Amino acid sequence: MAHGHSIRIRLISAFIALCAAIVLFRLYFLQVVRGDIYFERADKQYVNTNTTPYDRGEIYFETKDGQLSPAAMTRSGFTLALNPSLVKEPEKTFTILKQYIDLDRAEFLNKVDKKDDPYEEIAHKLNAETADKIKALNLPGIILAHEKWRYYPGERLAAQAVGFVSYSNNELAGRYGLERYYEDILKKDPSKIYSNFFAELFSDLEKTIEGNSQGDLLVSIEPSVELYLEKKLEEIRNTWSSDTAGGIIINPQNGEIYAFSHNPAFNLNEFHLEKNPAVFSNPLVENVFEMGSIIKALTLAAGLDLGAVSATTTYYDAGCITLNKKEICNYDLRSRGTVNMQEVLNQSLNTGAAFVALKTGNEKFAEYMKNFGIGVETGIDLPNETKGLISNLDSKREIEIATASYGQGIAMTPIETARALSVLANGGALITPHFVKRINFDNGLFKKMSYASDKQVINKETSEEITRMLVNVVDKALAGGKAKMPGYSIAAKTGTAQMSDEGRRGYVEGKYLHSFFGYFPAYNPKFLIFLYHTYPKGVRYASETLTEPFMDITKFLINYYEIPPDR
Repeated sequence: MAHGHSIRIRLISAFIALCAAIVLFRLYFLQVVRGDIYFERADKQYVNTNTTPYDRGEIYFETKDGQLSPAAMTRSGFTLALNPSLVKEPEKTFTILKQYIDLDRAEFLNKVDKKDDPYEEIAHKLNAETADKIKALNLPGIILAHEKWRYYPGERLAAQAVGFVSYSNNELAGRYGLERYYEDILKKDPSKIYSNFFAELFSDLEKTIEGNSQGDLLVSIEPSVELYLEKKLEEIRNTWSSDTAGGIIINPQNGEIYAFSHNPAFNLNEFHLEKNPAVFSNPLVENVFEMGSIIKALTLAAGLDLGAVSATTTYYDAGCITLNKKEICNYDLRSRGTVNMQEVLNQSLNTGAAFVALKTGNEKFAEYMKNFGIGVETGIDLPNETKGLISNLDSKREIEIATASYGQGIAMTPIETARALSVLANGGALITPHFVKRINFDNGLFKKMSYASDKQVINKETSEEITRMLVNVVDKALAGGKAKMPGYSIAAKTGTAQMSDEGRRGYVEGKYLHSFFGYFPAYNPKFLIFLYHTYPKGVRYASETLTEPFMDITKFLINYYEIPPDR
């Protein structure tokens, strides 16, 4: 009997201990993890019922040291409103309020005249100091209510990537960028907020443990790197009067994006003032371009990987060749005679790229280009991604394959291009470009995002060989060899492509897209930089417009990340 009694005591004690642990866990969860929710709920008891509850998960950039920098957050303040029927002296009330906030007299008096409406808002986003001063006046009919709104500390920083929140058909939601793509994560659903603190103590424990879909985003954009890229894009446009400019800085090993910008951009906090809403779209994922000679690096990689050519393979460059009764030429129409494949890259020879593609064969060349991810979406975590236009790769005619080999006749998005070029840098694998590294859920749990590279496009040895050839381009050909950096191996290639006008066939004389890509340290790269700008004025070649910006960004990254010399 004594033994049985002892067992019962132990069981009861264990049960009590378990209950106590559950209570402590829930208290921690409700008071610490979700304490802000309860503070807000209590606060709303004192807020005018006409105000709309608003809450949303936050977006954070991550600095190189792992510090979080807010990119999108929710701010609190006050709405100033009035009850027209209670405002007895409109002119006097206006004069007094005008001392504290900027008001339009006609608009104010018009709202006072709406006697049948008990609530008219006259100002938003007042800070606590101003609200306290107005509250102390105790003006008849004047109402102060708490409000929240979306705020972007970086203003223009990574605007197209971050996106913004706005109304559409009376629904407030993310409309562009990460704000839209991760709407299900960022949006706080009021129906999931429980109404009784003590009831929650023992309810929904399973959901607490398993997690839910609401939370904050930690993204890979490094704010200082992003700021520097944006500065350089602004300089490019100002220097060359370009229509647009864009850039991507990505880790070619794992697809993390450090910087991502398009110019012109806009202020996320003042998007409603923007006269041209087209600026909200994201050409880096939504628009396609013929990229020009940077595609020659992919063409050479395909030929090397198949064994159709080697770096020392030679061909006779006549300056122009005729295929299917159409002539294609080098950019300067000049013949170089017998040259090898290294010179095809160094001198950017269109006839040499065509030679490689034809040696590779139409079908195999097209297969390689598609395996590089050209013509398919990358899977980047942004809305409205489109895919490249590559119908020419399926042509049986040699002329379409030849022009595709040097980046004309096929078009791709900038992010699609950056992913394809990353294959050359990382040992041959196709990566998934992405921003979000981690989701911190509201219940205290988190999810680290995983983006595995599951497709090998070229052999590692091919990646090393094309890298060696691209390093040779920088060391000996780019800016006549003056771009070479002592102590650092840099692989790079420029591209100049003719452009067409929308709705018109053929190319426009004198209208070009300039592109540039490079990665470093070349044989174990941490960064791949891709730059482009459209329709620069008074200049023809990308080597003239983008070499210096690329090298400036490279030097900045080397210094900022303290990258040691590799040679």
